[in-house]
Order: sequence, then C-alpha cells, then structure tokens
Amino acid sequence: MLLCAWRCCWSEVLSWALLATVLLPGLAVAVYAWMQRAQRRQLERLLNAADAKLEQLQRQFERFVPPDVVERLTDVGDGLKPARRHVTILFADLRGFTALCDRLDPAVTVSVLNGYFGHMIETITQHHGHVTELVGDGLLALFGALHPNPWQARDAVMAALAMRSVLARYNQTLLARQLPELRFGIGIHSGEVIAAVIGTGALSKFSVTGDPINVASRVEGLTSAMQVDLLITEVIRDKLGDDFDLAPMPSTLVKGKAEPIRTWTVRANAGTVGGDQPNSAASAGERGPRLAPRP
Repeated sequence: MLLCAWRCCWSEVLSWALLATVLLPGLAVAVYAWMQRAQRRQLERLLNAADAKLEQLQRQFERFVPPDVVERLTDVGDGLKPARRHVTILFADLRGFTALCDRLDPAVTVSVLNGYFGHMIETITQHHGHVTELVGDGLLALFGALHPNPWQARDAVMAALAMRSVLARYNQTLLARQLPELRFGIGIHSGEVIAAVIGTGALSKFSVTGDPINVASRVEGLTSAMQVDLLITEVIRDKLGDDFDLAPMPSTLVKGKAEPIRTWTVRANAGTVGGDQPNSAASAGERGPRLAPRP
C-alpha cells in the first residue's frame, strides 16, 4: 500500500513537473511582456509630463518674446538661468488715458487700448526689442535681455522713433472713428540688471530687476513736465554716435538719486531730417565711438 501511495505521489510530481515545463516559459513571456508594457506606460507618462512642461514654458515666453527666441531658449538649458545682463529699458506710458476711460464706453476703451498695444508691440519687436510687461496703459520693453546685443541702445531709440510715427498713424484712424487722439511719453535708460524667470507655476514670467528699471521709469515721468514725448539718459546718448538729432534738457533730480539726471530728447534720426547735423550740445565729440552697422 505504501508502494502504491508512493507511486501515486511520484506520478503527481511528474505531472506537475511536466505541466511546469509547459507553463513556465509562457508565464515568463507573459511577465516580461507585462513589465515591458508597464515601463512603456511609465515612459509615456514622463514624456507627456515633459511635453506639458515645455508647452507651458513656451506659452509663458511667447507672451513677450518672438517664437524664434522661444525655440532657442527651450533648446539651450542654461538660457533661463538667473544672470546679470546689460540691457536697455524702454518705458512708454499713455498720458491722460485714465481720464479718457471715464468718458468712453468700456468696450471702446478696451478696443482703443488693444489697438494701441498691438501696434506698439509689433513696432518694438521689429526693432529687436521684447515687451515684457503691460501695466494699465503702460508698457515695459527690453533690448538685450535675452541675448547679447551691442546695438541695443540704438535699437531702443529707433523703436521709440518708429513708435512715434506709428502712433501718429493710429491717431488718424481714431479721429476717423470720432475718438480722441492718444499721446504718450517714453523714457529710455541702460544698465546692468538681474534677468530671470520670476514667480511660480502659471504666475511665473521673465523679468528684470535693478536700479536701471527705476531710472527708466523716472525718466519717462519727466516727459510730461518737459513737454516732450521722448527722453533718453546720458548713457544712451553716449551710445548713439552722431546719427540722431538730439536736444539737451535741463538736469533734473529724480526720486532715488542723489545727483540730477541729464536727459536729451530725440527729435529725429539725423538721416530723416534732410541731412541736418545734430545740435552742438550733442556733437560727436561728446559721444562714444560709432558701432558697426547692424547686419
């Protein structure tokens, strides 16, 4: 009887062994396939998360820089690291627009403002600048913040002169709609700032901080009192060579500065005023060397 039981047990073991030789390879293949699918799903999740992050980054940057710059920044990992950079700052602010808002229908007000910003942003972009902020009826534009630009001071002044012409044309369309004209003041200054992406999540944006930002804002604020639409500081004037028709303005003490600031108004590019030479107070002898022509 023991022999019979032993034979039955051994037969069952052999059956299980035979079954295992049949099932185990298939089970191993199934487990391997399952692991591959799990790894593929995990990889897909990681890639989707990376794509979403990249799309978010691109959306944030496309608000203030041209698409080609966005593409270059996302391709270069260190392009977004905080850094000290020499930039030129352009502040532009509409005069009397708050009072104008009280007289116009809200929809008309927004339409006028959007049209103005659209023209100004396009003009600044065409002159190698990047609008980084729209605050109320004012804008902040930077030149040389995202990549080195030895022509940044000249680009900013050329942008301001173009903005003047574009605003004049835009005002003609406003008058045709029986709407009041717009007037602005522009201040331009240059200096070293810290450039970085500031904020968290959806509220993050590329921005710059530093004293030159405040100076540019103060200079823009002087335009109304001096009854001009454009003022530049001495550091900008020194970068222009003799290509612009400049007029010196009275030195003025501004908030945050111990010494008065010297400013000039830019009447035109000298090449656009019938070959007139710049005034003697802004002669070439007082300015820095001429830059090579912009390519």
